[in-house]
Amino acid sequence: MSTVKGTFTSEAPTGATIDWAKVESPEPVFQRFSSRRSTVYGTKGVVACSQPLACEAGLEVLRKGGNAADAAVAVSAALNVTEPSCCGIGGDAFCLFWDAETKTVKALNGSGRSPQALTLEVARSKGITGRNIPATSLNSVTVPGAAAAWADTVETFGSGKLTLGEILEPAIRLAEEGVPVSELHAHAWGRSESLIRNASPSGHSMLLNGRAPRAGEIMRFPDLARTFRTLAEEGKDGFYKGRVAEAIVKLIQSKGGVMELEDLARHESVIVQPIRYTYANEVTVYECPPNGQGITALMALGLLDVLQEQGKIKPLAEIEHNSAEYLHVLIECLRIAFADTRYYVADPDVEHVPVEELLSKEYLKSRAALFNPLRSNDEIKHGYPVQSSDTVYFSVTDQFGNGCSFIQSNYGGFGTAAIPEGCGFTLQNRGTGFELQEGHPNMLKPGKRPYHTIIPALATRDHDLFLVYGVMGGFMQPQGHVQVLLNLLRGFTPQAALDAPRFCISAGLPDAEVSAKSRERVGDINAEVFFEDGFDDGVVTKLREMGHDAQRVTGFGRSMMGRGQIIQKIVDKESKRSLWAAGSDLRADGHAVAQI
Repeated sequence: MSTVKGTFTSEAPTGATIDWAKVESPEPVFQRFSSRRSTVYGTKGVVACSQPLACEAGLEVLRKGGNAADAAVAVSAALNVTEPSCCGIGGDAFCLFWDAETKTVKALNGSGRSPQALTLEVARSKGITGRNIPATSLNSVTVPGAAAAWADTVETFGSGKLTLGEILEPAIRLAEEGVPVSELHAHAWGRSESLIRNASPSGHSMLLNGRAPRAGEIMRFPDLARTFRTLAEEGKDGFYKGRVAEAIVKLIQSKGGVMELEDLARHESVIVQPIRYTYANEVTVYECPPNGQGITALMALGLLDVLQEQGKIKPLAEIEHNSAEYLHVLIECLRIAFADTRYYVADPDVEHVPVEELLSKEYLKSRAALFNPLRSNDEIKHGYPVQSSDTVYFSVTDQFGNGCSFIQSNYGGFGTAAIPEGCGFTLQNRGTGFELQEGHPNMLKPGKRPYHTIIPALATRDHDLFLVYGVMGGFMQPQGHVQVLLNLLRGFTPQAALDAPRFCISAGLPDAEVSAKSRERVGDINAEVFFEDGFDDGVVTKLREMGHDAQRVTGFGRSMMGRGQIIQKIVDKESKRSLWAAGSDLRADGHAVAQI
């Protein structure tokens, strides 16, 4: 098995050092050389996330006797401090929880709903004329679900040994004392400096002396710490009622938004039944159900199964990894899956989402007929499964055998970048995920949850936990779930599975550093397919000959490939003891770390 890998490194000649104080805007670049990371092993708890200080927050809670769910909330809150461009209490969250005692998977949907006053007609009256609500409009703000998701995750899946205040304490300490800004995150911050400054009168609370902080500079968030303390002391009412809610509504309405206090007060998380698909009669992959796009990964795996069963392709394990033949199959199956899910995925409380039909063997067979082994099919449209006359991710496991797959996001970078006065967090722009098209399943309606890109994943094998994993990053997420899983099933270690180069259909996030053409076609399953450094030039050329609009992406553009985390449960052959093997994406600033 041979794989070309890469990692981030500072731009400096071999053997040289950089005096960061003399560099106005230090920018790491993505070099092509093998990952220097090893798989991390541990017999107790493990945390894998994109920021080292957030990992430590999770370990602190594990050491205090908390379980994987408790530690996940600690990591989530700490990431708001260490990586606010990606996530925070002003965004949404989802989680999957493996209960080791009952050997079951449970799910929590922590996404927020649109304001009750925001109809399609109202949106049009506000001058919104396109297919989606603009990402900078404060009418794109849905009720932030993260605060309730934290509290409900602890209450529903937590150990019961720690209070929410004790779990949030590491994040509060980080916010009050200050955190050094990491390299990659400094780049993201710099790109959003103007947006933050102009989005609201409180932009200064997310800037350092009026500008974006640079790598190694320390940022303090006293207002955010105060918000966390309010949530810890008053529970969910401390966020969805009172001063925080009032500040949110005041800001939104000052910019032409229609959110009311009642919209926040009525918010609640929902405990839902996860959806699943068993691939190759071996591994069962779990995803949160719609309004999330996790079903896209499950459909793609189902299509791969059908094509192999029908003999239309060789068994994937026999096809050279990341060859043109291998990549063509994956790309086409994902495009077919996206064609359906980009149309049918919506809020199931408002619209019927045909989950069972989309995952049925009969329907998958009918969709697999679209596959051409020699060329890309550029005429893929959504099918009709019902016949009738549409961020940050991290993994945590604990010494008790539980696992928590958790993801949260502001959506587009800092979201709207608008900061409620005295609160210290930015408001998400998740409402851009609605379609402003009459009759579309994901059409904007009052009190409705939009199509959601963020999806945690979890897998079992032989009726036991196998993987707690995920890959963050817009529409890249289901693509990453499939690519990383198949790498693991080939025998890659968790770290190698993440190191391997990835492809991404379409642009991923609205602010991705890609062509204007791609930005106009975000989510379009017929858009370009991007390949990062590490793929052979001959492979990309062959894919172009097969009809794929194959494009190269380098440097920071590789951020569209997402940032994944994996914790795998394995059994030591000699001692027969269970242990964890973990990897953390080299495309991020973090790592995997084990509890002692």
